[in-house]
Amino acid sequence: MTDGPSAAGTVPDPRQLSDIAVELAGRAGALAMRHQAAGLSVSSKSSVTDVVTDADRAVEEFLRAALAQLRPGDAVLGEEGGTGGQSTAGSPVRWVLDPIDGTVNFMLGLPYFAVSIAAQVHGETVAGCVHNPATGELFRAAAGSGAFLGDRRLTGPRPAPLDQAVLATGFSYDPARRARQGRAAGELLASVGNLRRLGSAALDLCALAAGWVDLYYEGPLNEWDFAAGLLIAAEAGVATSGLRGRPAGAHLVAGAHPLRAEEFFQLLTAAGVAEIG
Repeated sequence: MTDGPSAAGTVPDPRQLSDIAVELAGRAGALAMRHQAAGLSVSSKSSVTDVVTDADRAVEEFLRAALAQLRPGDAVLGEEGGTGGQSTAGSPVRWVLDPIDGTVNFMLGLPYFAVSIAAQVHGETVAGCVHNPATGELFRAAAGSGAFLGDRRLTGPRPAPLDQAVLATGFSYDPARRARQGRAAGELLASVGNLRRLGSAALDLCALAAGWVDLYYEGPLNEWDFAAGLLIAAEAGVATSGLRGRPAGAHLVAGAHPLRAEEFFQLLTAAGVAEIG
């Protein structure tokens, strides 16, 4: 393992936190795949389309236990377990975990889901890893050090004209909100090249960083959905926004090549995307 117990009040190097995230994501992904192979127990959360599996819970329990050994005193926010207490011993670090982002894809056997791990220092995300265990792809970033897929440095999407650009987005579990999002997406389709709805916000942001899609927006999101992926996109040079002067965040995450960002963000604003949440 790459790190030992944290010293009270010390601020670790983002690269050290990234190394921890990478190692734990790999192990967590292997655990998820073992659960998938053995057969999944599935239940619902906020709606019948918002599902959780025994693998989601087991992976988060593993991550929490591993972090408690490696970084005792750090706070943890996870999708399935909520906030695991506040930081103790003066630690400025909080970990943000999504054990399986794209649970429906995972349940169906569609190979587009990920373990997402972010580390924040004093509230700012400084390290992140998004790992797709079905494909072996592992995206990582540390603040100020760039973003990578394996050993390949990521440089973001192409500066394609909007009418040729491929746009990725996602939709809410709430039917009424999803209907509003669908109307906005339908309006946007007249101005972009095409649209993809792939089912994992974390991986969509990494796809943007890798240049596999040209544009992305989605919101509202939970912090665990986007914390690691947003850092990876930003470190790849993606311009991000929450529209109307707000930074990207839980209300909305949008991203594009810097040369297309202003036009794209104006298009989203005109379509009413910022008001959907």
